Amino acid sequence: MKASYNYYKMFGFNRKFKITERSPPPDVIDAFTFFTNQEPEMAPDHFRRFLMEFQGEKDVTSDDAKQIMEQVLHHLRPNFSSCCFSLDDFFKYLFIDELNGPISFQVHHDMTAPMQHYFIYTGHNSYLTGNQLNSDCSEVPIIKALHRGVRVVELDLWPNSAKDGIHVLHGRTMTTPVTLDKCFKSIKDHAFVNSPYPVIITLEDHLTPNLQAKVAEMVTEIFGDMLYCQNSRDIDDFPSPEELKHRIILSTKPPKEYLQSKIGDELLPTDERLISNRNDKIPTTNQDLSQLLRVGDFEDEYEDIENEKCGQKAPPEYIQLIGIHAAKAKKGLRKALMVETGKGKRLSLSEQTLEKAASLYGTDLVRFTQKNILRVFPKGTRVTSTNFKPLTAWIHGGQMVASNMQGYGKSLWMMHGMFRSNGGCGYVKKPDFLMSRGPNNEVFDPKAVLDVKKTLRVRVYMGDGWRMDFSQTHFDTYSPPDFYTKMYMVGVPADVIKKKTKVIKDDWTPIWDEEFTFQLTVPELALLKIVVREHDVSEKDDFGGQTCLPVSELKTGIRIVPLHNKKGEKFDSVKLLMRFEFE
Repeated sequence: MKASYNYYKMFGFNRKFKITERSPPPDVIDAFTFFTNQEPEMAPDHFRRFLMEFQGEKDVTSDDAKQIMEQVLHHLRPNFSSCCFSLDDFFKYLFIDELNGPISFQVHHDMTAPMQHYFIYTGHNSYLTGNQLNSDCSEVPIIKALHRGVRVVELDLWPNSAKDGIHVLHGRTMTTPVTLDKCFKSIKDHAFVNSPYPVIITLEDHLTPNLQAKVAEMVTEIFGDMLYCQNSRDIDDFPSPEELKHRIILSTKPPKEYLQSKIGDELLPTDERLISNRNDKIPTTNQDLSQLLRVGDFEDEYEDIENEKCGQKAPPEYIQLIGIHAAKAKKGLRKALMVETGKGKRLSLSEQTLEKAASLYGTDLVRFTQKNILRVFPKGTRVTSTNFKPLTAWIHGGQMVASNMQGYGKSLWMMHGMFRSNGGCGYVKKPDFLMSRGPNNEVFDPKAVLDVKKTLRVRVYMGDGWRMDFSQTHFDTYSPPDFYTKMYMVGVPADVIKKKTKVIKDDWTPIWDEEFTFQLTVPELALLKIVVREHDVSEKDDFGGQTCLPVSELKTGIRIVPLHNKKGEKFDSVKLLMRFEFE
């Protein structure tokens, strides 16, 4: 707040909110003048030249240009007489993100490579509506995630209290369950609303063989021919996303692995005590919560204690339905990363184990992910459904970075940004350097110091839309907001940097017109995170919108960039007008 209510009341001030009329910045005027040859109107041929020569669009025909102009003019003036843009029409066109957004809405990556060649949009504990400890379990967050484009859904399977049915819930916590059949039916109904590419269901299985047989029956009945079943366990490459369009894939560890594993030496005494007494004590402090969920760090590696102790064999019909076989690091992390031909598998690591592997065995990780799928999940102490930064996993080729989609924060913004790539279909082709090998079998080394490969120049012209999406008193009670824009480049460590515009005081339509330069060594993995804040002298600066854009997908030219709220939901009107150029 810039000044107290009493201050304004004392001096009798009655501030009126200043609304600056949105007007074109000089670059927009110059572009219009240049491509119209200084004529007052822009014809379709002029507009076509602008799209191709200034915006970098390819293969634009005169008919394409005319069709776009007619679409804009019909919205501005339904009874327009001639297909020509005035400067004002042209400026308004630039603010339509469906026509002039910063990235493509189309799938344009090669989708015919094996599945391990892709980053895959992955959820963690996909059934939770809130925190990891006592929120409700529901099919609703699963549906929301699928509509956003998430392609990997995680379900934790536990026996119900009568041991005759299957519940989905976060084990050893106070989360309320949802039934498995409800989750499966929701996945079937919503799997391909956003994307036609395969949905993978990762199962964390804590079931007896009798209940596993029920799962097999349920899966077969609900999914039918949609379900992909692997013909042979020993495969050198996974099928491609193109081959698996509109298919559902189950992924879990074959139950026989539980019978062969030993967990006694891995679980700490504290964890054993928590498992045995988990219904006796309700946690009351953050320390209690963290202690209770410590076992969560081991869940993917040591899931089915009950089956192991009783030595029962899983039903073959259940095993046959597993489309992607998961494995665990039974003989140590380094051994698990050794690539064996003919045995494509999925390995799950906690975020801490990933950091250890990246530090000690970085190139082994990259080599592993060229043939296998690596899934990384949040540590169990992330009680409030926060997320870890995904870049370390991506830099090492990790395909499945599991995120709590019901949460929010900077790490989740990065996840949203990565999967805006490739038309938002949930599969992003990994850069070629992560999949290639040199003449001596060498692979990309994430720790190597590389030369600058590309320079990105970003100009932030102006912003608009807050006066439509926020109340007039949201940022300051007695004066218009003071906006500034921060830009963060995230990627490999050498590319990480942040920039900031000046603060524009007392204006709902701030005009910065500032340019920034980013030198990139690995532009293929870089993300441009953009955050607008409102400067506040006496309190924490207010949030005014954010987005994250994959640098490899950025369109050049003057583009409109829609902003989102903290949860990643797009605002109706808040946008930034920016320009992107590569050198």
